[in-house]
Amino acid sequence: MKNIPPIELASPDTIEDFQLARLRDAVQYANVKSPFYKSLFAKDARDLVIRTIEEFSALPTTSKDDLQKHNWDFLCVPKSEIVEFTSTSGTLGKPVTIGLTEKDLQRLAYNESLSFACADGTADDLYQLMLTLDRQFMAGIAYYEGIRKLGAGLIRVGPGLPALQLETIQRLQPSVLVAVPSFLVKLIEYAQQAGVDLNSTSVRKAVCIGESVRDESLALNTLGHKIKQAWDIQLYSTYASTEMQTAFTECGHGKGGHLHPELIYLEVLDDDGKVVSNGEAGEITITTLGVEGMPLIRYRTGDVARIYKDACACGRNTLRVGPILGRKQQMIKLKGTTLYPPALFDLLQVDGVIDYVVEAFTGPLGTDEVKLHIHFDGAQRERIERELLSAFQSRLRVVPEIVAVSPREIEAMQHSGSTRKLKKFIDSRK
Repeated sequence: MKNIPPIELASPDTIEDFQLARLRDAVQYANVKSPFYKSLFAKDARDLVIRTIEEFSALPTTSKDDLQKHNWDFLCVPKSEIVEFTSTSGTLGKPVTIGLTEKDLQRLAYNESLSFACADGTADDLYQLMLTLDRQFMAGIAYYEGIRKLGAGLIRVGPGLPALQLETIQRLQPSVLVAVPSFLVKLIEYAQQAGVDLNSTSVRKAVCIGESVRDESLALNTLGHKIKQAWDIQLYSTYASTEMQTAFTECGHGKGGHLHPELIYLEVLDDDGKVVSNGEAGEITITTLGVEGMPLIRYRTGDVARIYKDACACGRNTLRVGPILGRKQQMIKLKGTTLYPPALFDLLQVDGVIDYVVEAFTGPLGTDEVKLHIHFDGAQRERIERELLSAFQSRLRVVPEIVAVSPREIEAMQHSGSTRKLKKFIDSRK
């Protein structure tokens, strides 16, 4: 099939053998080149000649805490060989710097060209990038280079500014948008107020970053439905992180983001470090393949999701990652119900909720509690509160506290701290 590497169409056994050889190389490379892994493996006193997947799975895991404490000990090349310095957003603590060599940048471009091709992209497409390309944001440069490698055209508009985005769509006629889905909702609202029919524009697809448009069943979630009802375009979910230097992107069948076997090895682990069964939720744990500057071995991302091993209708036999259910650190136990913030975000996609921040805090009895800080459309507040309380009670069996706040208060909460991303969740628990 065009634009699909043969290994992605191979049998699961062939893919496993292919990856085992690359895992063996990755472990040997890290043990020789990385001060952190050399020390870690020496403490473990284990034979590092990896013969089976089981032997690889017995190696110790690492985490963001390790990266934060020993950032430069992960570096496998002299700093003079780093050509691009990127960093994580700092959502869960201080940002981590990831250094890329020229080879790593080429790998990043290859990854994104595969990802955009997976999302039915071709050289005939014109992509409008509605995201930042600065502030050490790896994804921005990855999308840019990946689209160029695909041979497609691109328009760098940057984040926000609905008026400029819409004017650019009308003037340059892109076929694909790359954007955060909640911003697409704002663009839809702006277009409706301006009397513009988005379905008459050139846009046919949107590659959605930063937020999922699917729920646990892989159907469109509330956010996805809200976009589709107003704008009949194909939506593709993605999952990636700066540390993994790789992306998982949906194909047109929308059944989870596809793994690229030559670029990354994926495990999903339970709290005891055991691999979960097909379709069960666990912590996404990755090993980068072919990374030269800062490779990671059995790195626990903190993200919780399900994986799917059955063959996809697109012909690929690679593992697929479902929507991220949440971060392990952000799990909330609310009146006997286990929740992650994205489940709360989904229920807040109600007409009249202009913006919001979810706050978790410790109640008087030491239990987890949730407060919803909401900027309402004032004229509809009473109706919106009724809808929200009904939705939370029926779907999550909990009733959170609701607090009306001003646009200025919302903005202050969303931009607090040094994180690059807007905060939709604040954890004030003791």
